[in-house]
Amino acid sequence: MQDGDLLLITDMQNVYKKNQPWACLDTEGVAKTIVRLCSAIKDSSKDIQIASTIFLPPESPVGTWKDYNVRYADINSNQWMNAVIDELKETVPRFPLYKKSVYSSIKVPEIRRAAQKAKRVILTGVVAECCVLFTAFDAIDLGCKVVYLRDACSGFTKEKEAATELTLQGLSPLHVLLMNTDEYIKE
Repeated sequence: MQDGDLLLITDMQNVYKKNQPWACLDTEGVAKTIVRLCSAIKDSSKDIQIASTIFLPPESPVGTWKDYNVRYADINSNQWMNAVIDELKETVPRFPLYKKSVYSSIKVPEIRRAAQKAKRVILTGVVAECCVLFTAFDAIDLGCKVVYLRDACSGFTKEKEAATELTLQGLSPLHVLLMNTDEYIKE
């Protein structure tokens, strides 16, 4: 028997905020959308589980992850950059927060198990063309239906966001649904 949806909040960390090294186009706007979405879920009777992730560097890197750790050592060692953004500090602690050192949130065993039980996996967060996209692919390979919330995901550039949506649209409607948050809330 399938549970309700699983809402994933992916890597909403300070390093992705405006004027930070890995700034996405609209991290702060996405955070506001996620807060609104979580509030709407709380006020509804929908059966929706919520979990979030943060990306931290691999402790025992292999291959190119070794280069990653060297190249981004200053970011990796900065606790503030790796922390959840202020806009979500009241929202995220109410739900499980998992650390990951790979792009896909589905690699986290607890999230993988929850995704396998869920009716659908709802994607939000950053970086659209990286961690969110990898999570979508892993969820699809796991046999999950994915809902990509366009206005609750942000990438590095408009072009990369559009490319991510185009890629996922190619897997629609069988594997992926692309929606806006209001459409999802109104379902």
